[in-house]
Amino acid sequence: MKKYFVIGNPINHSLSPKLQNWWLKENNIDAKYDKIKLEDHEIKNFIQDIKEQKIAGCNVTVPFKKKVIPFLDKLSHEAEQIQSVNTITFDNGDLIGHNTDIGGFDTAIKKLNFKIKGKKVLILGAGGVVPSIIFALKNMGVQEIIISNRTRERAETLKVLFNNLKILEWGDLTDFHMIINATSLGLNNEKINLDFPSLGHDKLFYDVIYNPQETPFLKVGKQLGYKTENGKTMFVYQALEAFKLWHNIKPKVNTDIFKLLDND
Repeated sequence: MKKYFVIGNPINHSLSPKLQNWWLKENNIDAKYDKIKLEDHEIKNFIQDIKEQKIAGCNVTVPFKKKVIPFLDKLSHEAEQIQSVNTITFDNGDLIGHNTDIGGFDTAIKKLNFKIKGKKVLILGAGGVVPSIIFALKNMGVQEIIISNRTRERAETLKVLFNNLKILEWGDLTDFHMIINATSLGLNNEKINLDFPSLGHDKLFYDVIYNPQETPFLKVGKQLGYKTENGKTMFVYQALEAFKLWHNIKPKVNTDIFKLLDND
């Protein structure tokens, strides 16, 4: 039986095993998917186990999306450009890093029917999935991307990868059409202390967190009458792309999948 994992720290919130194991069973694949919390010094040995095929492949979440790169042989075009890996495959003796977050976010926004082209987007946070989101937004033709992070220096490092980013001090707000919470604030019901009521109308509040389903950030957006969306659809479609990479099968996405995740 093949073994797959998602690695991260923290990892308890991840619903990846629930989703991936559902698809494995549905497609009669003799494999098991689990989650494992790692420390930085354990990454090298874990990835070596993939090289030796003791582990068939893995997903990567915060804070390891960049840290795994030195231990890989190749990167996909997208992963190379944004220096962020969330899926590792083994192919012809090589460990290959991919990024399926880009496609997952792109699909999620398209399914919302929110016209993003030519709009201003404010992103809270600068780590983890943020490079993937910026890459996808640029491909969607947004007018401006503004980054605000608790540590300004980390936001500034994104300018090395992407041109024309605007950096905003944490706690400040500017006009936008879409605001994305890409911080971990909300995983444990923490609040983001920003003065949202000072905003105009017709905004989209988007949180990459999908568990819990409604973070304090989204509750504020809803109370203010804005459209809100969590990261569940993005999560499902990035997982679908990873499943295709490992098994060469496109799994089904239907209402049963979302009910499965909602019932956690």
